[in-house]
Amino acid sequence: MIPKLTHLDDSGLAHMVDVGDKPDTERLAIAGGEVVMKRATLELIRAGSMKKGDVLTVAQIAGIAAAKRTSELIPLCHPLPITHIAVTLSLDDILPGVVITASVKTTGKTGVEMEALTAVSVAALTIYDMAKAAEKTMKIQNIRLVEKHGGRSGDVVNE
Repeated sequence: MIPKLTHLDDSGLAHMVDVGDKPDTERLAIAGGEVVMKRATLELIRAGSMKKGDVLTVAQIAGIAAAKRTSELIPLCHPLPITHIAVTLSLDDILPGVVITASVKTTGKTGVEMEALTAVSVAALTIYDMAKAAEKTMKIQNIRLVEKHGGRSGDVVNE
């Protein structure tokens, strides 16, 4: 059986899902992604030598701000009372590049997967923006839901 898409009504039109009857539960989502770059670009970020400033701190703040505004960016997302957001960025010499992880929590009627994914996406875009003067061939890749907990559909661990 093919699962029904929840953002389509019975006539196939897009709509915001009514979550009013769902119970409030604790919810957590973790997302990840990477920005792959040349080793020289990674070294500029590590040294704090980018002309625009501290790439990792700005990207972290951008990711947090983006998670808080997800419902303004994704048309059918509900505005949520987020209780915690953590965006971590680590330099990876093997990639080479920056590994991004976002964790978002709430207690509510719907999950925070989109908020975590938005945080990672905007953090990655911010890294690109801040480092593009040094390299325009960076790749944003592998943005994905790592895990989610809570809600009717239960826990999902993808890695």
